[in-house]
Amino acid sequence: MDDLATWGIGLLIFDGGEPLCREDFFEIAKHASRRGIRTVVGSNGILIDVDTAERMKDVGIQMVQISIDGAKPETHDSFRGEEGAFHKAMLGVKACKEAGLPFQFGMVIRRQSLPEIPDMLRLAVDKGANATEFFDLVQVPRLKRECPEETLSVNERRNVMEWLAEAQRECPIVIRLPGCPMYPLILKERDIQPRHFPAHLLRRIPYYLRGCAAGMPNGYVTVLPNGDVIPCMLLQVRLGNIREEDIIKIWESSSILARLRERSLLEGECGRCAHRDICAGCRGRAYEETGNMLAADPGCWLP
Repeated sequence: MDDLATWGIGLLIFDGGEPLCREDFFEIAKHASRRGIRTVVGSNGILIDVDTAERMKDVGIQMVQISIDGAKPETHDSFRGEEGAFHKAMLGVKACKEAGLPFQFGMVIRRQSLPEIPDMLRLAVDKGANATEFFDLVQVPRLKRECPEETLSVNERRNVMEWLAEAQRECPIVIRLPGCPMYPLILKERDIQPRHFPAHLLRRIPYYLRGCAAGMPNGYVTVLPNGDVIPCMLLQVRLGNIREEDIIKIWESSSILARLRERSLLEGECGRCAHRDICAGCRGRAYEETGNMLAADPGCWLP
C-alpha cells in the first residue's frame, strides 16, 4: 500500500469476492485513504447496514458500487444463486443513502436481463445512485463453465449500446460501460449532449479517451487475492505476483504490458480500424475467444 502511495496511484478499487468479508478490510482501507489514495469498494450490498456504511465513510471510502443484476428480484436472485439477494442489496443501498455514502450501481448486461435494461437504469436513478456501470459479459473461464449462453451476440450488443447512448441524453447520471470501448465512439458519433449535466463529465466514462485501458499507462491492472497481477478481470493473463516481486517492477517491466500498450501490434480488423488508437477493442474478449490478446475484438460491429 505504501508503495502504491509513493508511486502516485490515483484510484484503488477493493473488489471481490466480497471485500467486507475481510476482518482487516477497514484497517487496510483507512491506511490507503490516509496515504492519499482515492478508495472505492465493489460490494454485493448484503453486508452493508447503516453502521457499516458510516464506518466506510469514516475511513475515507469515497464510493461504493453495489451489484444489481436485474430490475426484478427474481432476475437478480437467479443470477446470484440466492433467494432474497435483491432485497438485501436494496437494504444496502438504503443504508448507504442514509449514511450519506455515495454509491453507484454495477449491472451486468446478459441475455436474460436485456428486456430489463430500461428498468434497471430507472432503478439506479430512482434510488439516488451517482452513476451506473453496465458490464458487458466476456467469456472468462468461470462464465464459460457456468453460463456461456448469457453472452450477447454482436447485434444484441450493438442495439443495447446504442439504446444506452441515446438514454444518456436525458439521463441525470453518467452511464458507463466497462468492457465495451466502442460505446464512447457511439456517444461521439451521435454527438450526445446530456441534458442534465455538462457534456465534459462524459470524460469520466472508462475508455472515453483511451480505449481499452487494461494495463495501459493511464489505465490499470488487477491484483488477485493470491497476489497474481493481471491486466484486467476480463484479460486473465498472469503478469507476475506481488509476493514475489514489486508491483511497480511488474508495471514497468512486463513484456505482456509492453505489447498491450503498443497499439500498432493489434491484428485483424482492430489493427486496420480508424478508431484503433482510441478504442482498441476489448482485449479480454479477443483473448478468451481467440487465444490471442492482440486479435480483433469478436464482439465489435464497427466496419
